[in-house]
Amino acid sequence: MTYLVDLAPETLPPVRGCDLERAWAAARQAAAGQAWDGARLFRFRRADGSTSDLALADPDACCWAGAVDRLASIASSYGLSLCLRLLALIDLLARSRWARGLFSIGPDGAELHPALLRAAAQAALNAEARFDESGFRSRLATLSASLPPGPRLTTPAA
Repeated sequence: MTYLVDLAPETLPPVRGCDLERAWAAARQAAAGQAWDGARLFRFRRADGSTSDLALADPDACCWAGAVDRLASIASSYGLSLCLRLLALIDLLARSRWARGLFSIGPDGAELHPALLRAAAQAALNAEARFDESGFRSRLATLSASLPPGPRLTTPAA
């Protein structure tokens, strides 16, 4: 499936934290139910007329994108932003050692610090539809100071 998007990833709107939490739960449920989905290509058109492509071919990413599409159509800018933020959050958690104190993974799934979801809902995506780590960490530090700590989780070290 190919999506022609008239916005660059970095101009997609923020989403509500509760919607990102629902997307996380829907993706987890889809994966547990082995609800695999097809590959997707996103062609983003920038203001200058240039384009950039993002291909989702990884089976897990396709499954999660399908779950978000069923929850909030990714044919809309909000649904697409929700989907890309979920995928960017998973990417960030997989590659950023500093984030390890903000989530735990157990037999019942992952438990996320509330500030992590709120930061992912609000932080801007970059041109590659990922989170800029320094900007994300700044937003996270601001949010985690105003929220109670998540169960059994700690805030990231600087």
